[in-house]
Amino acid sequence: MTDAPERPDSGDRPRVGVDEWVARHEERRERATGLRGRAEEWWDRTPVVARFGVFVIVAAFFPLVTNDPNLFRYGITTLIYALLALGLNVVVGFAGLLDLGYVAFLGFGAYFYGILASNHTGRHWQAELAIPVVVLATALLGFIIGLPSRRLVGDYLAIVTLFFLQAFAVFVNNANRITFPYFGHVDLTGGPNGLDQIDHLNFFGFKLVSNTSYFYFTLISLVVLMAALYLLSSSRTGRALRALREDPLAAEAMSIPVNRLKLLSFTLGAAAAGFTGAIWGAVYTGAFPTDFDVPLLITVYAVLLLGGVGSLAGVVFGAIVINVVPELLRDSNNARWIFYLAVVFGLLFGLKQWKKFIAVLGSLVALGLIVHAIADAAWPRMTAGHVSGSSSTLGHGLTWFVNHWMLLPSHATKMADFAFVIAVALGVILTEIKGIWRLVLLPVVLYIAAFAWENRLIQETAGATRLILLGALLVVLMNARPQGLFGTARVEIV
Repeated sequence: MTDAPERPDSGDRPRVGVDEWVARHEERRERATGLRGRAEEWWDRTPVVARFGVFVIVAAFFPLVTNDPNLFRYGITTLIYALLALGLNVVVGFAGLLDLGYVAFLGFGAYFYGILASNHTGRHWQAELAIPVVVLATALLGFIIGLPSRRLVGDYLAIVTLFFLQAFAVFVNNANRITFPYFGHVDLTGGPNGLDQIDHLNFFGFKLVSNTSYFYFTLISLVVLMAALYLLSSSRTGRALRALREDPLAAEAMSIPVNRLKLLSFTLGAAAAGFTGAIWGAVYTGAFPTDFDVPLLITVYAVLLLGGVGSLAGVVFGAIVINVVPELLRDSNNARWIFYLAVVFGLLFGLKQWKKFIAVLGSLVALGLIVHAIADAAWPRMTAGHVSGSSSTLGHGLTWFVNHWMLLPSHATKMADFAFVIAVALGVILTEIKGIWRLVLLPVVLYIAAFAWENRLIQETAGATRLILLGALLVVLMNARPQGLFGTARVEIV
């Protein structure tokens, strides 16, 4: 009797009578031999305390090596994004609830702190009193908003929470003309003009005024919150939250209090957002309706998705990338370095073997030199342009290489637009093919993308280019590693 032929997709299905862990040993071994595998192995073996310690030490010295404006742009804003994403991580990463109204809690905390401590209301509460009140009030609001989550999941919960965000925006835009019985007209939020002149944080008479003091306060707050969430994640409650995230029905069948856990996650996430909102109001000395809207929500979700849903370290890394990289892209010299370093590191971590990496990178360099030489001889207009760089040795060397490697037409706007579209289309095709043809097509795609970058995108790094690059980064990452850089892949049997 002959064996029945295997189904074409049998390799993607669990095999009866076969130990899958043993069967996939060679695949895991091949994955661990590359640079990405070694980095993942080193990261897994590093104790959590050491990871936190390295970040804290590096961050603590940051104010000593930068000026005051850069400390605000790169340091404080990054820490605020990380704090905000940590709270969202409780709801989305731990409990698996899609909350699209999360930044409304941030706005509530900022406005409430402004009501308690600002020239607008004439109240000037000390921070040691105002912040606990703000956190408790925001936690209560999160509990109330979380009540529908007991019966809603997935898209339905997302729609309800998004409605809450829009309702909050309408409220703060119109809460400057509310009339209460016995109190008369009350201006709570300043309307479209927002609340300004919010007090700086003042703890027992010690007022935080400088960017350095706010940086260290926010850094300490981030470390404390990360430590608390790490203990929560390692506890019995944390394991129950992860069970809720993976399969609510199975968790409920195992007598896990699903409804209470949903309310808990909403409450804790809102409390973290309210605390961050108080810092936001004090740092920016104001709270305005346009600050707490969909663009900020997208940014915070980008931080979470990039770093890895459920990962504490990933949230910090995602905040650094999402905030620092767009700021660095404002300078074209920095933008050129970021682009080519991203290509090199992407190849390093995307290709599993050094031989493939060297082959693809060498083919990319050779392709550019050959195309440039042919164009220079047959069609000089294609190499009539040039790029300029910094006066440093490395910057001058990179500029010289680009001028002799890349096609730089004198008027390349339309050509660069077409090249960008072609690069996107080829990139999509690249994700669908495998084997040697992917390696053959990869240098071509990278060269076309570099052509669009050098002839068009680098000229607009202060505007749309930053959003395009971040969007492309997230799209590529979601295809290559859906769980994010530091997230844990879900194990599913189809």
